Amino acid sequence: MLTDDFQTALDADGLIVPGVGAYAACMEGLRAVKGDRIIGRRLAGGRPVLGICVGMQILFARGVEHGVETEGCDEWPGTVSRLEAPVVPHMGWNTVSVPDGSALFAGVEDDRFYFVHSYAARSWDLVTNDRTSAPLVTWAEHGGDRFVAAVENGPLSATQFHPEKSGDAGARLLHNWIQSL
Repeated sequence: MLTDDFQTALDADGLIVPGVGAYAACMEGLRAVKGDRIIGRRLAGGRPVLGICVGMQILFARGVEHGVETEGCDEWPGTVSRLEAPVVPHMGWNTVSVPDGSALFAGVEDDRFYFVHSYAARSWDLVTNDRTSAPLVTWAEHGGDRFVAAVENGPLSATQFHPEKSGDAGARLLHNWIQSL
């Protein structure tokens, strides 16, 4: 179901946050429908959220595009910035480096996924302690530039790539996420 209704999105079994275009425009649209509050409330209640592409990027604290810094949802620390690879955008199929124990990538750990982006989180700054479990961070590389390709963090998961454009591997990943609902 596609909705911009606050209560419907809050009550859904799972929430997918897609994103197309620029970080600032995505955040503006999300805030216009109180999407940032929906995400925060869902996560506070342990309700699953999946961010895809820019929908993943806006989960970080901030994004910088064309010299403009925009505050994100701040679910994870860090800044989304332009890739430093020789060829940008990163467009096409790529492998990912999946950590042990990933439920999201079960059965597709060695597959390729479809990426279309010029910006990404290029570092992971979240420090864990005895009270918090470490998120599972999946990495990818484009033109020698390493970036976060996916994160599994309790009820919050996200992919920089497009699972819906990634053939059987993407379908399996989405199936895995749906099974977690």
